[in-house]
Amino acid sequence: MKIYRVGNYEALSEMGADIVAEQIRQKPDSVLGFATGSSPVGVYKNLIKMGLDFSRVTSFNLDEYYPMKKNHPQSYNYFMRENLFKHINILQENINIPNGECGDPLAECADYDQKLAAFGGTDLQILGIGRNGHIGFNEPDGKLPLATQLVDLTKDTIDANARFFDHAGEVPKQALTMGLGGIFASKHIVLLINGGNKAAITKALLSGFVTTQIPASLLTLHHHVTLIVDRDAASLL
Repeated sequence: MKIYRVGNYEALSEMGADIVAEQIRQKPDSVLGFATGSSPVGVYKNLIKMGLDFSRVTSFNLDEYYPMKKNHPQSYNYFMRENLFKHINILQENINIPNGECGDPLAECADYDQKLAAFGGTDLQILGIGRNGHIGFNEPDGKLPLATQLVDLTKDTIDANARFFDHAGEVPKQALTMGLGGIFASKHIVLLINGGNKAAITKALLSGFVTTQIPASLLTLHHHVTLIVDRDAASLL
């Protein structure tokens, strides 16, 4: 794991975007893994400004609430469209996001993994981290899924995401999420951590121990991870 400490969120976002941009320049038909949440928004804003050619890029998103309409303002489908896709020239048929409207979530998960495997995994995967150490919606547990799964969200995650809804009761209790197998199939993982509320989990992540109770700690076993952490998130290191 290569660790870069930067001064603020703006610097984190610029570095993350530069890594993605270089990936596209080196391989115009790259397969990119995208994440949602507040951490990657700055990266996406910088990518939009760069005017890169995404016409040959294929994307896979980590997760989606379930059940969730694609046009719901808090769906991850909507998030990606508003924060990135409608501003770049990526082809609609090259965008892959778990379908929160599907009638058979188990079949949807199997199909998603099959499609990802056909591409050999992502070339580059953007990740954020939850306050409890989750990546995607792989929550702390005694065991973690390898395949894409329908998972129950923890109270901590529901509470953390409640700010995006009118009230906590509106937050879906389940989600479709890429498992650790899909994440680890990426050739290069870029983990973004920012903000003082992530300081404790950043310290735990870099404690030198691996545990399924901190799913992100498993990333220390991956062969190519770039961690970009801002000053606030690194304050306890």
